[in-house]
Order: sequence, then structure tokens, then C-alpha cells
Amino acid sequence: MTDITLSRATEAETLTSDPAAIITLLADSGTTGGAITANRSKFTEGSFGAPPHFHARATEAFFVLGGRLQVLTGEEIVTLSAGDFLVVPPETPHAFAPAPGHEADVLVVFTPGNDRFDYYRLLDRLARKEATYQDLRDSQERFDNHYTESAVWSGRKG
Repeated sequence: MTDITLSRATEAETLTSDPAAIITLLADSGTTGGAITANRSKFTEGSFGAPPHFHARATEAFFVLGGRLQVLTGEEIVTLSAGDFLVVPPETPHAFAPAPGHEADVLVVFTPGNDRFDYYRLLDRLARKEATYQDLRDSQERFDNHYTESAVWSGRKG
């Protein structure tokens, strides 16, 4: 049986090197017995968000706490509002960013869990120019975060 995982807001690690995307690390695979990985991401208006990618093994779920979030799901872009919940299955190309003119505050959960906190820390180092895009490309298999292209996403408004 997995131990109970409690992440207190006052004690959670928060990554702030990219002021347009503040990520609070809530639970990783190692603390949940592999069940989930979870973070809270706050995106400012105009934030780049996450480029098109897919996960070979993990399902990714988004619960919008506030604002509006645009999400690519395969070949369609949907806009989520506060209270909306979206589940993206493995192998489905997706991307996300705040909807034009909006911020977005999102709870993101992966199942099964994968030790992804180091992925977010890599993104934080990239924002500080202490890591390279090659480092990010080299991490795709380890973190089950495989980058792809999407004409639908690159052609969106905003």
C-alpha cells in the first residue's frame, strides 16, 4: 500500500526563473508509489506555455483553477475555463498556453507517475540559461516528454 502524500503549499518547491510560468511541484512518482506526478502551473497572459509534445506512457490531466487555457488535443484546440477538466491519453499530441488575453492557473496530473520534478527543474535552468535546448531534447525519453510539430498549434491566434 502506498503511503499518503501531503504537499503543503508553504513547503512545496516553486520554480520561478520564468516569470511567465510559475511551477509549484506538488507530488512526484517517488512520493506516490508511482501513482501520479502533480504540479500547479500559473501562466501569465502571453506566456508561451508548453509546445506540442506527447507522452508514450503517461496520461496527462488538466484542471483549470482560474483563467482560461488553450489546449491542443491531437488536431483540435479547445479552450478550458475555471472548473474545466481535460484528460489527454498517451500518444496524443498536445500543447497548452493561456488563451489570448488571459492568464491560466492549472493543476496538472500525470498517471502513472514518472519522476518529472527534474524535468521542471531543467526547464527552470533553461530559463536561467544554465541549460540548453539540446539538454531538453536529450531528456525526452527519461521524462517521457517527446516533442513534435503541429501546424494547428503553430497557426493558432494568440
